[in-house]
Amino acid sequence: MGRRGRVGSFRNDAARERFLEAYRRAMACLPVPDATFDVPTTFGTVRAYRFDGPAGASSPVVLLPGRTASTPMWDANLAGLLAHRTVFGVDLIGEPGLSVQRRPLTGGDDQAQWLDELLTGLGLESVHLMGVSFGGWSAVNYAVRRPGRAASLTVLDPVMTFAPVPVRTMLALIPVSVPLTPDALRRRVLRWLAGGADVDDSAPVAAMIAAATAGFVVRQPAPRRFTDGQLRSIHVPVLAVVAGRSVIHDGRRAAAHARMTLRHRRVELWPAASHAINGEYPDEIATAAARLWDEVDR
Repeated sequence: MGRRGRVGSFRNDAARERFLEAYRRAMACLPVPDATFDVPTTFGTVRAYRFDGPAGASSPVVLLPGRTASTPMWDANLAGLLAHRTVFGVDLIGEPGLSVQRRPLTGGDDQAQWLDELLTGLGLESVHLMGVSFGGWSAVNYAVRRPGRAASLTVLDPVMTFAPVPVRTMLALIPVSVPLTPDALRRRVLRWLAGGADVDDSAPVAAMIAAATAGFVVRQPAPRRFTDGQLRSIHVPVLAVVAGRSVIHDGRRAAAHARMTLRHRRVELWPAASHAINGEYPDEIATAAARLWDEVDR
């Protein structure tokens, strides 16, 4: 298979147009970005948005979304976060969004490299990273492989970081990426991931994620779980918020392992939260994260 076939892409032009329309509707729910960037990297062009927070605030926050998601997934969080910091939203390379992948990603080193090149291109020397699910893994991966620029990490129920993904979850996720899977089954799986909450495709963000899962083919290696030594090597403060009702890992096991391995950490297990934690507890997340950022910046 040629290089083009090994990068993430839409199944066809119709799938791409459906996603782009859903993306535009979802972006319209966010505050209007103060700046939009398309930053060239070794692996493609990365779309990023800047939302300005309070004047004079310290290091900005960079948001890393979950798999098959993009910047609009943070619609519930942005208002609370912007009360404290300037925020950059990023569409991940290799995922559905307005970033354009041109070279295959082969592992964690490549994931860290494009993110580092993005931050360089944006002129950001010190940032607070916040990621959910795969975005949480991406934040930890960056701190492990490219230490120095991340001032802190806030990871929300990060996948393959502190505990493995159960086999039943991996099997359940297979239909989500199969093009002929009925929409009803795909919605049922997404509802299960969200702790039983209804998936309303009329909601702009839900419609965008539905269009992404149905129409985009992710072609990148699955994230590898970090070794204890890698986690212990992180020297910046980490706020790890683990969902007690998560299906991507055993929440208690993940929280315990985070406490055991992270050197500078605040680990919180939120028993009622599902893997859709960022949309369920936006105010609580903003408060906990801002407390960490203020402590670090002081």
